[in-house]
Amino acid sequence: MFGLLARLSEIDSRAEAAVRVIAAFDALVEGRVSASTLTRATAALAECTAGMHLLDGTALRVAHNGTVDSSDRDVPRSRIDLGDGRAVWIEREGDAEALDDLILERFALATRVLVTPPRVISAATIADPALTELLISESAGTEERARAIQLLGLVPNLPIRIVAVSTSEDRDPGTEAVALVARTRTPVRPLRVATVGRTAGLILQPRQNADLVVSDLQGSVRDRLQERDPGSGRSLDLRVGIGNLVSPQDARTSWLQALLALRFTVQGENSAVVDHALLGSLTLLADVPISQIAANVDVVALQAISETESGKLDLRALDALCRTGSLRLAANSLHMHHSSIAARVTRAEERLGWDLGTPDGILRARIALQSLHFLNNGES
Repeated sequence: MFGLLARLSEIDSRAEAAVRVIAAFDALVEGRVSASTLTRATAALAECTAGMHLLDGTALRVAHNGTVDSSDRDVPRSRIDLGDGRAVWIEREGDAEALDDLILERFALATRVLVTPPRVISAATIADPALTELLISESAGTEERARAIQLLGLVPNLPIRIVAVSTSEDRDPGTEAVALVARTRTPVRPLRVATVGRTAGLILQPRQNADLVVSDLQGSVRDRLQERDPGSGRSLDLRVGIGNLVSPQDARTSWLQALLALRFTVQGENSAVVDHALLGSLTLLADVPISQIAANVDVVALQAISETESGKLDLRALDALCRTGSLRLAANSLHMHHSSIAARVTRAEERLGWDLGTPDGILRARIALQSLHFLNNGES
């Protein structure tokens, strides 16, 4: 691990180096390393002394070669305060390096996850599954919900929002959910996480800046999807559905909204996060029986196109056009040239026989593509 970190400075591409920095800290978080190991890794990565103020008031400083540095030199520090007397910093003599801000930010995020006091970890992250299921249960009474709200440490009169997180079968959705919140720039406390089946439920009750939670999560997911699975090298499969703000007593409503929004997500930087509040009348599509969807002529036509790899790319281009409203924006979302998008949309248009240059044609394609998504995922 430390050999990898030390070699990062030799990488010519800053963009690639930034991705590797993020991956290195993600690996440290996943490995649940100690405070000293995290600080030592940061110092090796930054090639300068790194430090951390712990909750008990002690300071941990490690030089770039991995040795504990107990000196008290007057060296310029870039610092982030974490609250409760905790802080992290890096010390560099001379000009700052290009990746210093990113390294310090990831150091702080990793510290929030790994070096949180036990009393905060138990209350702020992992929720009792039984209490969570009781909170979102259809059959629970008012008194039972009130008790669950109290035991989960939620404020009874402060709105909550539930977020549903889904990932591939080889990854833990609960871990991914915590990692997403750790990446947000707006602190979210209290936070509760419980896994229901293959879906993680995030119970968020932000005390301030509640409106920023959605945009922060969208940014976190985009950042995560730009990384690669260290094992397979493939893009990560990560999708998020966001429920509305509700009273804690109405947690089930937000949970069901989050699950419904999750059904509308499609893997990709600009479609992996769906906010239920923005779906509006599109939610009516979720009530159409799967048998009717399978028999629809538009869905059948799209299914035929999707049987080849080239056809799948054509449908991705068409979907991007429907979501963004313009060829240029669609091209940006898929990191392709707009002429390539135009060619693929034209090819799909010829096979379907629809006029995709009209609002009605785009609406028809949008509905059919979403219906095909439901069909392929076995959702009715």
